[in-house]
Amino acid sequence: MYEVPDQTGKYAVVTGANSGTGKETAKRLAAAGAHVVMAVRTVAKGEAARAEILAEHPGALLDVRRVDLADLASVREFADGLIADGVPLDLLVNNAGVMVPPQRMTTADGFELQFGSNFLGPFALTLRLLPLLLKAPAPRVATMSSGMANRGKINFDDLNAEQRYRPTAAYAQSKLADLMMGRQLATIAAERGWPLVSTIAHPGYTRTNLQTAGASLGRDKPSLLAQVLVKMPLPSQGVEQGAEPLLVAAVGPEVKPREYYGPSQWFGLVGPTELAKTPKSALDDKVAARLWKTAEELTGVTLPTVAA
Repeated sequence: MYEVPDQTGKYAVVTGANSGTGKETAKRLAAAGAHVVMAVRTVAKGEAARAEILAEHPGALLDVRRVDLADLASVREFADGLIADGVPLDLLVNNAGVMVPPQRMTTADGFELQFGSNFLGPFALTLRLLPLLLKAPAPRVATMSSGMANRGKINFDDLNAEQRYRPTAAYAQSKLADLMMGRQLATIAAERGWPLVSTIAHPGYTRTNLQTAGASLGRDKPSLLAQVLVKMPLPSQGVEQGAEPLLVAAVGPEVKPREYYGPSQWFGLVGPTELAKTPKSALDDKVAARLWKTAEELTGVTLPTVAA
């Protein structure tokens, strides 16, 4: 098991920290000494997760705060609360996400749910928290992508799947966008001379509720396809192993900006963490810059705003 370096004195935010890889990441960061803000959509679930972690690590420093990444007003409120506190932010972990709802659904702001929740929400959150990150001596941002990013394509003509909604394609696009966001943030940090390290990870095939929760949205139970996929005899791993690429990306001492981490075995499905191969579709910096500008326009959150 990956041993998280000492995080004493570090202040971290982990989104989606009430379950799955987010909860595991929050637990292990707190166990290593970090003060962790568990950013969750449902506070009661966050408090239950906090209680479970405290039962195992009584000295853990954990706060639960609400943020709904599918609602840009909620993102702004969450970020404003942290900024009002004024505590420099050492680490932001963009972990939360939703996967393959069977029908097209939208966020509070009218974006396709996966594109909005998985990409635009974390994008807005990251930019709004930049002032706090840049107050820290060595800030880091780690963003969770997916192996599905390999199948993704940024469809600028139909980013919100209004013309045609395909659950898996929309998910792949959102996770490719996350990967490109992490790389582009690193590029911007280098251009501006910021000491910020931006990295990306994917969990391989990790057993969490992600595969079924999204596929159940709007239905009493997951779609038949989702049920089949979950039962397929593919190698899989628990959250203890599945969270490790994200933990390495977040706090690994040898990690460099733009690096991408994932499991090392069975075509990236399971195993110890290693540098992952970045898909060719994520390497086009012009597309990444265009996507970044588009995200600024859609969210209304821009770099000049946060710089001010």
